[in-house]
Amino acid sequence: MSNWYVITGGPSSGKTTMVDLLRQRGYHTTIEHARHYIDLQRLGGRTVADVRSRQLEFQRNVLAMQLEQEAALDPDEIVFLDRGLPDSLAYYRFLDLPPDPSLLDALTRVEYRKVFLLDLLPLAEDYARTEDAEAQHRIQELLLDVYEGLQVPLARVPVLPPDERVEFVLARL
Repeated sequence: MSNWYVITGGPSSGKTTMVDLLRQRGYHTTIEHARHYIDLQRLGGRTVADVRSRQLEFQRNVLAMQLEQEAALDPDEIVFLDRGLPDSLAYYRFLDLPPDPSLLDALTRVEYRKVFLLDLLPLAEDYARTEDAEAQHRIQELLLDVYEGLQVPLARVPVLPPDERVEFVLARL
């Protein structure tokens, strides 16, 4: 069992805010790879629309980044992950894509200490987010289904002011 805690939730659930606040408090955190991948592609001259139009390529590249990152983490160190590997399975299902074999293999070895599923906030649009409110809710349902199916300890995090959400999570480690 690792000492890793996953911060997850559908689009606009406050994951990045939560992870940033945990980092500011001195905890080891990770980045969200989907956004990072989009940013890297934009630096290379591709548009968000172009990146998102190739969903299978997008999902595979994000997965590869996640696998590499988790392989490099110390399982004994407390780490808060901005999304976990099972999130990829939820997105593959949302997009009706066949899951990558490397993902299915990795999911047999998932050993997160706990998953914190953040309740949704009102959908906020930004350059990297393409989902509408219906998709936001569907992804949230899929995330819950995937993590419950893996029998990883899971705690729902209600909508609270950001600092109170952090306290809610830290009180449940």
